[in-house]
Amino acid sequence: MDTILPPTLVDAARRVLEANRAVGRKVAVAESCTGGLVSAALTEIPGSSDVFEAGFVTYSNEAKTEVLKVSTDVIETFGSVSIAVAWSMAQGALKRSNADVAVAITGIAGPDGGTEKKPVGTVVFAQAERGADPQHIVADARHFEDNGRAGVRLQAALCALELLMPGTPAGADESP
Repeated sequence: MDTILPPTLVDAARRVLEANRAVGRKVAVAESCTGGLVSAALTEIPGSSDVFEAGFVTYSNEAKTEVLKVSTDVIETFGSVSIAVAWSMAQGALKRSNADVAVAITGIAGPDGGTEKKPVGTVVFAQAERGADPQHIVADARHFEDNGRAGVRLQAALCALELLMPGTPAGADESP
């Protein structure tokens, strides 16, 4: 297949589309640090429009609040790279689309921007399903080895795709 994306990313996107198609589920993605990479991988596959509903690239805090309705209080309290913000992003993607499931990604790809508490490579994911109890937070914070900005973004995109697989919860159950 003719693609500019890494084969591992395209293969993961193909598996996500096939699995969600099989269960009749539409997906959405709210991306920050991946900058549309997950959406690009999903749309790289011909026929993806029957599964991929929407992609929101909300890189700035302003975009998160304006497009996905993430509360400025949540961003100011927890930081843009937090479970609370990722969860709000995933909920916002569901509310602004007809998707059955949404995954949000926010993180620090580097080379700058890291802190002692949140070093470069820190990425937070959240998964929200339509009709699920919004008080049940499905989210996870991960740290990917800092092997360059592209490496962190690729690892984050692969993780986000895995979370779009039917029956795959994000892992941690934490409250914002």
